[in-house]
Amino acid sequence: MIIPMSDLFSQYKVDNFFDEMFAAPDVARPHYSRLLATFKEMGSADFERKRDLAAASFLSQGVTFTVYNDDQGTERIFPFDLIPRIIPASEWDLVERGLTQRITALNLFLHDIYHAQSILRDGVIPKEIVWEAVHFRPEFMNFDVPRNIYIHICGTDLIRDRSGNYLVLEDNARCPSGVSYVLENRQTMKRIFPTLFSEYRVRPVEDYSQNLLNALRYIAPTGAEEPTVVLLTPGIYNSAYYEHSFLARSMGIEIVEGRDLIVQGGCVHMRTTKGLKRVDVIYRRINDDFLDPRVFRKDSELGVPGLVEAYRCGCVSLANSIGTGVADDKVIYHFVPKMIRYYLDQDPILENVPTYLPSQPNDLKHILEHLPELVVKSANESGGYGMLIGSQSSAAEREEFAGKIRQDPRNYIAQPIVALSRSPSFCEESMQGRHVDLRPYILYGEKVTIIPGGLTRVALRAGSLVVNSSQGGGSKDTWVVDDEEIEEALESFLQSQSQSQSQSTT
Repeated sequence: MIIPMSDLFSQYKVDNFFDEMFAAPDVARPHYSRLLATFKEMGSADFERKRDLAAASFLSQGVTFTVYNDDQGTERIFPFDLIPRIIPASEWDLVERGLTQRITALNLFLHDIYHAQSILRDGVIPKEIVWEAVHFRPEFMNFDVPRNIYIHICGTDLIRDRSGNYLVLEDNARCPSGVSYVLENRQTMKRIFPTLFSEYRVRPVEDYSQNLLNALRYIAPTGAEEPTVVLLTPGIYNSAYYEHSFLARSMGIEIVEGRDLIVQGGCVHMRTTKGLKRVDVIYRRINDDFLDPRVFRKDSELGVPGLVEAYRCGCVSLANSIGTGVADDKVIYHFVPKMIRYYLDQDPILENVPTYLPSQPNDLKHILEHLPELVVKSANESGGYGMLIGSQSSAAEREEFAGKIRQDPRNYIAQPIVALSRSPSFCEESMQGRHVDLRPYILYGEKVTIIPGGLTRVALRAGSLVVNSSQGGGSKDTWVVDDEEIEEALESFLQSQSQSQSQSTT
């Protein structure tokens, strides 16, 4: 028996959250109407076939990620949900303007703290907040990075609150990952739903790799007419190695490990079968600590001895620049709205989530008294690690975190638990609401370019607010669609519904 998909949506609960697809029970938002009709017309057997096709596509392409310290093995196929997330162009315009404003301010901040430190002298940010940041690199004071750009690739995580407002959750300015899933998700969906794509005319994401390559070439040392660009990876055991190889292949550049590079005559060279070849730009997917054993961690076998000196001399360019990790610090995140006002004389277009700093006595008191109502995060952890969700924790876990906060207040922030927006996802043989976030990818080269949509991550565990793949999360394709096209799709849908009703009456 073929079960119509309408039955799978019949029990869908919106609950007390902002739902991306439904304005009310069984009432789709205008930009989802045609999509919902398509899925309701589909039989369960066809839906299962499409899910199998998607899984087979990911498997054949080797779309995996790595989970460390896991008994079930490290390599996993990235979970993918067939219900896309749709963002109208009017909403996307707000997001795009907000992200452009934010990366502009962050780059001005990084240039400032590595030069005049005006924002510290003026008391906008306490000096100790920056000086005590784990990833602040005083060795690079007064060093001029190529084109004055520090963050060339950024992944800024956005959420929506109960009212549907977009909020910035955090900035990823060192080695943001996940964009390969954006590109693979899109290719998979286009193969599975070609008609739906033609009806919606979704904004393309396929030019990301070329835009990334253009941004990397833009920062090449002066005089490099045809710059040689490489991607530096920690190797095949890194959790994001699939993405490293995917991006290198799609840009048409070499992927290298530290042992493939050597510094001679102050310049970086790549070992090839035809001898040494000079390298002009390195897209590095290795954190600062491991880049050069002569400057940072002496036990690093991942980096290149002498790389930092070549960088200082202007013989090679790095993306992202050394020292950008201070902008990743979740305590620094608290001050980004102040940076925007200080450097740009503008109000933030995208607001932060309200954030408490344990290093401030009044905030510390509030945090310790309200732990069950807060999310506590370590300043420099990622992937959902080093975090306490107060409402989902035990008294013992809260007491343990309270001790950590008291011992090292600079290393933590706390935020109210935000009711993340939800989107329908196929879980446990039915459509159920699951919390989502959004990671757009921002490129800063000759101009700021933002991939339309980005990576929608979904917490596939019921009730979970943690969307990270390492914590059981998956992803959705994200469609940015022009408003007039939404209106056309809605009008076409309503006409078809009217015709269907007329025929039924006849």
